[in-house]
Amino acid sequence: MNAAQLRRVTRESFAHYHQGLVSVLLDAVEHGASVGFMADINADEAYQWWSGVKTEVEQGNVLLWVVVQDEQVLATVQLALCQKANGLNRAEVQKLLVMQHARRHGLATQLMHAVEQAAHQHQRGLLFLDTLAGSPAEDFYRALGYVLCGKLPDYACNPDGEYRATAIYYKLLSRKSA
Repeated sequence: MNAAQLRRVTRESFAHYHQGLVSVLLDAVEHGASVGFMADINADEAYQWWSGVKTEVEQGNVLLWVVVQDEQVLATVQLALCQKANGLNRAEVQKLLVMQHARRHGLATQLMHAVEQAAHQHQRGLLFLDTLAGSPAEDFYRALGYVLCGKLPDYACNPDGEYRATAIYYKLLSRKSA
């Protein structure tokens, strides 16, 4: 078995990873991740959703990474670069997903380091994200230096339909003047 490898997904390589990205999303939702989808999501819906992400990657609005092992996608993350003239210093970390069987092996940390490095390269000094309040993800983000700025009650449904609070975090990487 080969070591896991971090790869940036581009417009040219997206098709190679598309099905693996679908599998990671379905696995996350199946295991209760509140990432915008309900428990009844199917492969076709997931495939179509990732097709929308592909468009954002092609337009340069979203940067996308995967971690693969033996060409199987184990984890992924996105960085959505704000395109508004008054927000060019910020970007949103989205959909940090790790296959259930691949968790606790440092893949999420590896992806977050890639996100932060790319944010620097794109002159983004503020990263923000949201995660399920009270989840283990909160400890993970705090350990990486993210700061809780607040919680929104009943923000989104879990895949099973229960509304839960979300926690919003940020991290200042550097200052960029207008």
